[in-house]
Amino acid sequence: MKYHFKKFIGIDPGKGGGIAVIEGKTARVYACPETVENMATLIGMCLNNVSIYETRVYVEKVWAFPTDGRAGSFSFGRNYGQWQGILSVHEVDPIFVTPKVWQGHFEIKKGLPKNIRKKILKQMAIDKYPKTKGITLKTADALLIALYGREAILDDNNKR
Repeated sequence: MKYHFKKFIGIDPGKGGGIAVIEGKTARVYACPETVENMATLIGMCLNNVSIYETRVYVEKVWAFPTDGRAGSFSFGRNYGQWQGILSVHEVDPIFVTPKVWQGHFEIKKGLPKNIRKKILKQMAIDKYPKTKGITLKTADALLIALYGREAILDDNNKR
């Protein structure tokens, strides 16, 4: 069975993350909104005009680390849960993908310091979508997560 998705959405769920939409040859990126109401509005806008059956949503599967502060971990987890709740209201069953999987797809070298890795990811996103405005350190991961999803589907279709 071949998959025919028209839209791919990637979500980097942290407060400093973003959301990206790939449709055809174009991409749009947005920084994570400050409020849950604005998050819900943004998802509604991103899902607009294409059936949820023709849309794939990928969310970075993340967790808190023991070195994270309690307040930071709580805030991070709240944002992660809010994205899941918002998607559920729209009857979207997202695919959760770990950073290891999507970054491995793009052959990102393991063990790089975070600031170096983030700059590499941002440049990669810009190189792949040079006409897309707003690619920043906040939105680059989301765009690459969406692109990972699109390429994973294409790879799967080519294997069938």
